[in-house]
Amino acid sequence: MQRRDNNILRRLWVACVVVMMLPFMAVAQTSSVNAYSPYSMYGPGELLTPGSVQMRSMGGVGIGLRSQGQPNVQNPAASSMAPSKSFLFDFGVDGTHFRNNQPKYDASGIKTGTAKTVYNTVNVHSIALTFPVAKHLGATLSLAPYSSVGYKVKTTDQNEDNWADIGRVIYDWQGDGDITEVKLSLGWEPFRNFSIGVAAKYFWGNIERNYSATVANVITGDGSYGATTGVDRYRVNNFKMQAGIQWNIIFNEKRLFTLGATYDLGGRLNPKVEKYIYTNNDLDYPVRNIQDVNELRVPHQFGVGLYYVDRVVAWGVDYNYAMWGNNGDFSDNGASADFKVQYSDTHTLKFGLEYTPRRSDVRNYLNRISYRIGARLGNYYQTFGGERINQMAITAGFGLPVKIWGASSVNIGFEYGRLSSPASVNISAQKVGLVTQNYFKVAIGFSLFSADTSDYWFVRPKYD
Repeated sequence: MQRRDNNILRRLWVACVVVMMLPFMAVAQTSSVNAYSPYSMYGPGELLTPGSVQMRSMGGVGIGLRSQGQPNVQNPAASSMAPSKSFLFDFGVDGTHFRNNQPKYDASGIKTGTAKTVYNTVNVHSIALTFPVAKHLGATLSLAPYSSVGYKVKTTDQNEDNWADIGRVIYDWQGDGDITEVKLSLGWEPFRNFSIGVAAKYFWGNIERNYSATVANVITGDGSYGATTGVDRYRVNNFKMQAGIQWNIIFNEKRLFTLGATYDLGGRLNPKVEKYIYTNNDLDYPVRNIQDVNELRVPHQFGVGLYYVDRVVAWGVDYNYAMWGNNGDFSDNGASADFKVQYSDTHTLKFGLEYTPRRSDVRNYLNRISYRIGARLGNYYQTFGGERINQMAITAGFGLPVKIWGASSVNIGFEYGRLSSPASVNISAQKVGLVTQNYFKVAIGFSLFSADTSDYWFVRPKYD
């Protein structure tokens, strides 16, 4: 009777947790607080690193990860590791502090100072659930922001002829929104030590980009003027696919060494686009209303990874090659006709290490904590005026086990990242410095799983 009551309480607790997550899932569809960068002005915005807090604390590695203690949303083949009589649940929240710096230059190209902005965000990163379907067949359902848009950019026309004719013109660009990824993965182990997987990915979300031109001090006529404001709205609804494999090179009671590979079928997202241009200060007269298809896309992507784990140490290495193509041109967004922003293929390397002194130490809790570090290097998926943006991140974190014999844990992660380019670009014959972004991220995740036989959730008790 006691065992049955415990099972019922556990199921009710998980049901309550899932219900509480539903409002956050709605927020993830429309929130724009995951990014604060002028680089998100173009394309789908800034991309978020996928994976649980554990993975991201190790640089984001996960293609080769096979674990019965955490869902793996990076490789669908890993779902074949789903425990036969239980399930895995993972939920993570991120808080990020952004610091943007941009060099300022005068008309002669001499540096005059640095423009600085600071911004803080908090948002849900991911929700994932792994469960068994049949023998050697498992599934993972996950929801996470794929990309995020958030920026505010303002500049003043430096053309002295315009100052003399009409006054000082101020240009302003703003945008917010995001794209969310819902993913259903199936992993199957057709024979020992080899697994295959396939995933269906559904992208949906809303992005709005605004730009305007106003005259700050009119010096001609009766002092009235016509401001111009443009509004572009993107509604994304599209499906893509992913396939993956995992092969256990070494698999015994002491160690596991796995090779994994994935391929993502990308392409155009084909959003529904609504474009408006308003005139007059009241913004009450749309002079253009166009619905068409814009060049938003996700990449065809190939990834390969190695992951090793024993009773004390785990480490992983991933390499990703994303084929974005280079024919996307965003120079028509109103910022500048002679400033080209284009898609660019990317290469990303990820490294991660985890150390757990003694997982089953009943005397010293510190020995049961998992300590993690990692790094990530790569380049941004767009070029700006022909210049590349470099990306890097250093990560760390630790996992706090909830019980001695189970795999449930509270995970805390830290990340310092940087987007930068040493170059500057020319816009309308004016030297402009590219923005350097530094960010500091704190993440907390909750992983739920019970590994011992008394905690199997899908077993019907035979006796009361």
